[in-house]
Amino acid sequence: MTSQVSSPAEQADEADDMNESVVGEQLLVTAVTTMTDVNAVTDANGTSGAPGTVGAVGAVGAVGTVGAKEVRRLDRVIIRFAGDSGDGMQLTGDRFTSETASFGNDLSTLPNFPAEIRAPAGTLPGVSSFQLHFADHDILTPGDAPNVLVAMNPAALKANIADVPRGAEIIVNTDEFTKRPMAKVGYLTSPLEDGSLDGYQVHPVPLTTLTIEALKEFGLSRKEAERSKNMFALGLLSWMYHRPTESTERFLRTKFAKKPNIAEANVAAFRAGWNFGETTEDFAVSYEVAPATTAFPTGTYRNISGNLALSYGLIAAGQQADLPVYLGSYPITPASDILHELSKHKNFGVRTFQAEDEIAAIGAALGAAFGGSLAVTTTSGPGVALKSETIGLAVSLELPLLVVAIQRGGPSTGLPTKTEQADLLQAMYGRNGEAPVPVVAPRTPADCFEAALEAARIALTYRTPVFLLSDGYLANGSEPWRIPEADELPDLGVQFATGPNHTLADGTDVFWPYKRDPHTLARPWAVPGTPGLEHRIGGIEKQDGTGNISYDPANHDFMVRTRQAKIDGIEVPDLVVDDPDGARTLVLGWGSTYGPITAAVRRLRTGGHPIAQAHLRHLNPFPRNLGEVLKRYDKVVVPEMNLGQLATLLRAKYLIDAHSYNQVNGMPFKAEQLATALKEAIDA
Repeated sequence: MTSQVSSPAEQADEADDMNESVVGEQLLVTAVTTMTDVNAVTDANGTSGAPGTVGAVGAVGAVGTVGAKEVRRLDRVIIRFAGDSGDGMQLTGDRFTSETASFGNDLSTLPNFPAEIRAPAGTLPGVSSFQLHFADHDILTPGDAPNVLVAMNPAALKANIADVPRGAEIIVNTDEFTKRPMAKVGYLTSPLEDGSLDGYQVHPVPLTTLTIEALKEFGLSRKEAERSKNMFALGLLSWMYHRPTESTERFLRTKFAKKPNIAEANVAAFRAGWNFGETTEDFAVSYEVAPATTAFPTGTYRNISGNLALSYGLIAAGQQADLPVYLGSYPITPASDILHELSKHKNFGVRTFQAEDEIAAIGAALGAAFGGSLAVTTTSGPGVALKSETIGLAVSLELPLLVVAIQRGGPSTGLPTKTEQADLLQAMYGRNGEAPVPVVAPRTPADCFEAALEAARIALTYRTPVFLLSDGYLANGSEPWRIPEADELPDLGVQFATGPNHTLADGTDVFWPYKRDPHTLARPWAVPGTPGLEHRIGGIEKQDGTGNISYDPANHDFMVRTRQAKIDGIEVPDLVVDDPDGARTLVLGWGSTYGPITAAVRRLRTGGHPIAQAHLRHLNPFPRNLGEVLKRYDKVVVPEMNLGQLATLLRAKYLIDAHSYNQVNGMPFKAEQLATALKEAIDA
């Protein structure tokens, strides 16, 4: 057996850096539902400002002026911050996202960072980026291509320029475009001077020089001052888009509370960037995007990442079940944030254990399940491989256990910081023997909360391990999430066995650990130490009812079929199909493909092309009406970030010709790409 080592590279990369990324920042915002004048909007701190965007995307509305500068109103924008992994691009994107969320825009993000702990500075493998799409209406993806690229060095420009459409704006840190940094990435001449960027709106800004000059009074070394250039860039972008600023200044003072001089230096750099935008002639236009007043129901919202939403879902599940939550985990990208977050919530009865390896982690979790806890283990594909034997043991013991797998590119170590959907068949069949396990998949970052509750419902009701399949795109991406009221959450209460449940022929009352509920086929859950409920556990086959060791062929056949019937009988909602036009083609997805698929479907319908859409949350068992739905359509297209795993399952079970559309490049689908493929399917 081999072990695997993987670490949350982006956090390790910047953990001691002034610009480290902060995961799971708490920001509550109230949804704006009655605003009509964007210029009158204020954030919770009373800071006036209209939100803004850049680039030739969306509908241009009214044009106004602030002082001598023009203000343009657009309906959406896509911004990408890019630089070295030590330049703080994740923090910059995170702060801009928080500012945007507090204003009430809908948003979607795509952090993208290298797996290396510290790639060589100024090289293409070391480029880290953060893309944010925000709008005055409901959006579903981080966007196909940035309308604004902030490039902190030549490597960032070269790594991202292919994604930037002509006419878009590029803000370049000119201080880094010297001979040596350009040579590292293969630039023989400066792209700022050789005409290769003539098709773009280029803003050359000496970010490093301006930052150092702004921080002279703080007595910092040049290296220390340079680290704040990301805050200068954030200030500039905040001015361009009319973002609220007080929350960022408060954040910086809190983050560096133990280093007040560093805190004030970052605030000064942030303000200097804002003032630069206000005074320089190079930025003659700023931009506004109104709050998404119609995108959200009234409620209290916050910006949330998928891993944070999943963590909150696990905590809520424990509260609704009135059970302690126990997490046995081993750090692995991109699942580690769940361990980090849950470790903060001991006040909710959460206990976390960082084990020495993946096997110990799930072993501890299964022990906690036997002891009466809502047990969870978190991992990614390489860790699932190591946990597979214990998952099979959980199937045999018939105990509730949540196996949270945040998928990433494989095989083996693969692409630790990139996304993929290639572990579906591993979750379905990656165990010896007949060991069926339910599989649940969230579709958006915020939906990870609901998916965690649903996985817990199935595990607790049917006494089974359950796979919760998220992926790196959902885990690290973020979007607005309406915080539910407590009375909206499901009742997950469980009844432990308290006494004998079977009467022998001689009239003796005994406890049978495998005497099943006739409706769910779940066995009783007996907490160790309960008098009279002592029973044997272990991996060897059990005798029906008594739980005694059994090698009887007929009993084994019965137990295998019974465990399968229990999973097949799990009650899941019917599949809902969105088909307003009576289409002949259905696009069926699962997991994180929901956003790109839905965006592509919207484009096609706007262009007059009828197409139906459905999305699976439950992958084992499938919804009972799935076969009927599939047979209603002439064509079924299944986009997946793998080589066709769901399509394979559909073909095998329903004997339909499901058409796969696949991508395994470590990135989510683009809406335009999917729209083109789906139109070809419609027209074929």
